[in-house]
Amino acid sequence: MKVYITSAAPLAGEATKAMASPPSPPPHQHQQAATRRGCRSAVVTGLLAGVLLFRAALLTIEAGASLCPSTTGCLDWRAGLGDWLYGGSGDAMEEFMKEWRRGRREASLLDPVVVEAAPDSLDGLMAEMDTMLASYDRLDMEAVVLKIMAMLLKMDRKVKSSRIRALFNRHLASLGIPKSMHCLTLRLAEEFAVNSAARSPVPLPEHAPRLADASYLHVAIVTDNVLAAAVAVASAVRSSAEPARLVFHVVTDKKSYVPMHSWFALHPVSPAVVEVKGLHQFDWRDGGAIASVMRTIEEVQRSSMEYHQCDASVVREYRRLEASKPSTFSLLNYLKIHLPEFFPELGRVILLDDDVVVRKDLTGLWEQHLGENIIGAVGGHNPGEDGVVCIEKTLGDHLNFTDPEVSNVLESARCAWSWGVNVVNLDAWRRTNNRESGFRLWKMGSLPPALIAFNGRVQAVEPRWHLRGLGWHTPDGEQLQRSAVLHFSGPRKPWLEVAFPELRELWLGHLNRSDSFLQGCGVVE
Repeated sequence: MKVYITSAAPLAGEATKAMASPPSPPPHQHQQAATRRGCRSAVVTGLLAGVLLFRAALLTIEAGASLCPSTTGCLDWRAGLGDWLYGGSGDAMEEFMKEWRRGRREASLLDPVVVEAAPDSLDGLMAEMDTMLASYDRLDMEAVVLKIMAMLLKMDRKVKSSRIRALFNRHLASLGIPKSMHCLTLRLAEEFAVNSAARSPVPLPEHAPRLADASYLHVAIVTDNVLAAAVAVASAVRSSAEPARLVFHVVTDKKSYVPMHSWFALHPVSPAVVEVKGLHQFDWRDGGAIASVMRTIEEVQRSSMEYHQCDASVVREYRRLEASKPSTFSLLNYLKIHLPEFFPELGRVILLDDDVVVRKDLTGLWEQHLGENIIGAVGGHNPGEDGVVCIEKTLGDHLNFTDPEVSNVLESARCAWSWGVNVVNLDAWRRTNNRESGFRLWKMGSLPPALIAFNGRVQAVEPRWHLRGLGWHTPDGEQLQRSAVLHFSGPRKPWLEVAFPELRELWLGHLNRSDSFLQGCGVVE
């Protein structure tokens, strides 16, 4: 059924008189017709604005709910609107909604050419409506509804396209290294070459015995990011009740060793001690340790190649984006599962990611009772135990439970812990000698292999020790104040321009804004 908005029909006598002698209508009739057309245009505008701006309200109307203050008032208004539009009895809103529901079902069948030709805005739509009203004395409501549908589809597609482009651009921005950090790395490398102070031992020889002394609190950071390591170390020292008890072990790769060494040689954190060591400087004591590390390196390189091979275009694009993340195939990220080989003389260590800010004394975490468990982490609970609910993801979100090697030994509903802030029992770890498994069992990342290796050997610690996700969202002030360690996991790292401004300022607050290296490279203003 087609619904039209028409002018009122002339009376029979007037029609006969008009046929006999067609005199030109008086000016006041022209004015009345124009007024009526303008009023109808205004009513149609109201309907269209309601459709576009209050779609939720229309859904409520469709469900049978009433938005009117009283039933009588609503009936009076709808009857009056019908009289105005149709020149007699009728329910304009009901007819319009009937056409709207039918048009929405047909919207998916619209010709793409029709959708592309639809107006880009409400102003454009109203301009077309005015043209139709000026050309004809009636308005096809079905055509109006379909035109609205085409315009909405076009707008939805534009919004989705813009959102995808924004997400992709943000993803690319999260992958880059700021020019200021490139500058800092080069400046520190140059300083290492020309300044003997930058080449001084780290730590100083008189502090070397602390590196294997179990009475000190040992913190390990595996990273190639000089600026991030500087903030993590400085914040931990500032928050410590006994900074002289802290010993930091910074493990980096060969290309980052020189600027990393130069920074901590020129910026000591006394009374704490920092050791900077490159992978090329480790004195592996047995062939088994070397073979284990090399197998991990080979697995990462092999998986990096295989991860790009996929037939389905959508999956291929997703994998390509995942593979472009710095953490996906970062060798240093995977070498965390070789901490016992890195520190053969230590029995316990706190492992921090480089994108953290420490706000409380770490002594409480260091003294956590682990028993025979290997690692202490936030999230290492069983759902349902004492009303526990998983804070983050479950094992099913990380592992491939279609593989019987996984499903036969693990529970998909078990809470998954995460890297970032962990206390590690290296002695218990060495006794298990379990640090390897096949990459086919999990989604790419350094956490899944650890979830398999440490299954059943994780000690849950209080959530206040690890507030993660600050690269995804901004937590409330109470959470920030309560948390001991803030973890900027997510794409908006605090050293990037896409970081949340208030969190970036919090992170920058642990850098010396008067430092000549930071000022010269534009890290701080």
